[in-house]
Amino acid sequence: MTATAYAWPWVGLIARYKFQQQPGWAGPLATLMASAPWAEDTLDAADWVLPIPLSAQRLAERGYNQSWLLARRLSPSKADAHLLLRTRDTPSQRTLPRTERLANLVGAFAVEPLRAAQLRGKKVVLVDDVMTSGASLHTAARVLREAGAAQVSALVLARTEAGSDA
Repeated sequence: MTATAYAWPWVGLIARYKFQQQPGWAGPLATLMASAPWAEDTLDAADWVLPIPLSAQRLAERGYNQSWLLARRLSPSKADAHLLLRTRDTPSQRTLPRTERLANLVGAFAVEPLRAAQLRGKKVVLVDDVMTSGASLHTAARVLREAGAAQVSALVLARTEAGSDA
């Protein structure tokens, strides 16, 4: 599910939120996400609401994980920033085609080993800010399904248009 297209006026706003230390946008942007068709029903049915995790390096650069702030606003009681982990830093995906994005993400996500049982048979919603090719969501969803999640859905703030380089 996607709340909006990654186009004007959202591009500049999302960039400020994501790259210019403006985490205060999390609340209004999460409200926009919750208004997407089927978002409320999907969040209500979920057992876990998990953000796409950032690498330690990227987290240190930004100071916060923008997807975690959205997940926490969308479902405070179900959001968890430590169940799905980023195991390594990956080069920027921005200019890569989908096949290279997928290859770039091999082994980049893992489930917290001591908590894997908490996923078995559960419904999970992955939260991300911008979806371009879907490679990050696809890779994270595969890891969650391999850990036993019964269903994995995604809720994204914005999606790029086909052919976009975002």
